[in-house]
Amino acid sequence: MGDTRERLMDAAISALKRQGISGVSARSIAGEIGANQALVFYHFKTVEGLLAAAALRETGLRLERYRERFAEVRSLRELLTVGQELHARELAEGNVALLGQFLAGATGYPQLAEVSAEALRLWTAEIEAVLDRLFVGHPLAEFLDLAGLARAVTAGFVGLELYEGVDPAGAAGAFGALDQLGLLVEVVDGLGPVVSRAVRATVRRQVRNNGAE
Repeated sequence: MGDTRERLMDAAISALKRQGISGVSARSIAGEIGANQALVFYHFKTVEGLLAAAALRETGLRLERYRERFAEVRSLRELLTVGQELHARELAEGNVALLGQFLAGATGYPQLAEVSAEALRLWTAEIEAVLDRLFVGHPLAEFLDLAGLARAVTAGFVGLELYEGVDPAGAAGAFGALDQLGLLVEVVDGLGPVVSRAVRATVRRQVRNNGAE
């Protein structure tokens, strides 16, 4: 039974990549593996249920693939570099287009919307863990909402993955700007304790002034 479920999820992913969300049906999915479409309903109740299960499985597989690489990250700039490497690999394997199909399907399939949100939360949790580690003792740590920053990084890369499909040059420019941001953080890190204290004091004063407005 488990093997049939796995094969159906593989078939759903294949059908999504080739036909898009609008062309996917129990018949088209089962046809990918020469199976009876009744198996879709037997194992997953609905096509939406099958797509949702496939989306979560794919997320888990990708997280497992990149978890070790995330653990090796030692700077924000390196995290952004890993993000670009991840993007290039996912693009080459057709997974960027797959992500677009899942997000498109989320507007019409409530269950798919739920698991798409869960998939994004799983990626965000991985990134937040890296940020928590990177900013321990950092002069700006007390001013950063690392959970919010992790969500912003996730949202930014999802957006850039879709953006590249219509404007590759613009996406390349955005990746370049993120790299410059990482470089700027590295420069601040290398300024030494005296300057770091001055930066912290300046930011604290600005935050306090903004709060008083």
